[in-house]
Amino acid sequence: MRPEPISPGPGQESVWDYPRPPRVEDVSKHISIVFNGELIADTRRAKRILETSHPPNYYISMGDIKMAHFAPSTHSTYCEWKGQASYYTLQVGDRQAENVAWYYPNISSKYEELGGYVGFYPGPMDACYVDDEKVTPQPGDFYAGWITNDIVGPFKGDVGTWGW
Repeated sequence: MRPEPISPGPGQESVWDYPRPPRVEDVSKHISIVFNGELIADTRRAKRILETSHPPNYYISMGDIKMAHFAPSTHSTYCEWKGQASYYTLQVGDRQAENVAWYYPNISSKYEELGGYVGFYPGPMDACYVDDEKVTPQPGDFYAGWITNDIVGPFKGDVGTWGW
């Protein structure tokens, strides 16, 4: 059962207008991530994935990430669109977050522009920003959407939303 979408106001997007299969877009907004008080990612050349019912997922080039803080983990998942994802564990000082970022070592050809980019779960971070706005993590612990004031739902991820 599809929920009633919230009508977007001026300057807003509805996640119910996003496509399926997902679309990749270049982002020129300032994207930054802070973990354990340290700026670990900072860019104006991110990409975002837009998929029906989901807030955008942001991907950052490895060249704009302090990769010394990341170690590969053995965790993996499979995306029907992008393929097999591998994960990183993040360590800054005495704080660690397991499987908090992912990438696609052998991404499907339709999404190959995400090669060399890393996606992040915003929930475990101190803060993730789109321009100067601190994002709200997508509900639940499976999806990794970044909710900002210019995105309206309702959003998949909360209890009772798996059937959407």
